[in-house]
Amino acid sequence: MTTFRDYVEPVFRRPNYVQTGALCLRQTEAGREVLLVTSLGGKRWIVPKGWPMKNRTLAEAAQQEAWEEAGVKGRVEDSSLGTFSYRKLVKGGIPVTCDCELFTLQVDEIAEDWPECKIRNRAWMTINQAIEAVTEEGLREILRGL
Repeated sequence: MTTFRDYVEPVFRRPNYVQTGALCLRQTEAGREVLLVTSLGGKRWIVPKGWPMKNRTLAEAAQQEAWEEAGVKGRVEDSSLGTFSYRKLVKGGIPVTCDCELFTLQVDEIAEDWPECKIRNRAWMTINQAIEAVTEEGLREILRGL
């Protein structure tokens, strides 16, 4: 049976926001490592991510986010590694769902000073360590596929 809520709820449902992210990787003697950064609150480990940018592809925007948030530069893949969803509070404390399109970035350069170095920490982790460190299940699934 159809209820009043079935008619009204879609009117108030917000569409998911699109974000782009960089899965920063390097190869070491011990194996492949992932670079994670802390969230702005410093409580969670995340991949560098942000909003789409005018006149840039999502891959190019992910590459820029990797520089700003993690201080790394490298070669970004044009094709997406996958998408994961998570909840985020936007202005006014409104919760929204973001779909983050993730792009692989092979790290070539690591800076000691970068735009957000005073507000974020970064750490290289093994794939298994990164799976344990992140909280978004969709991101964990992508990491498990590496």
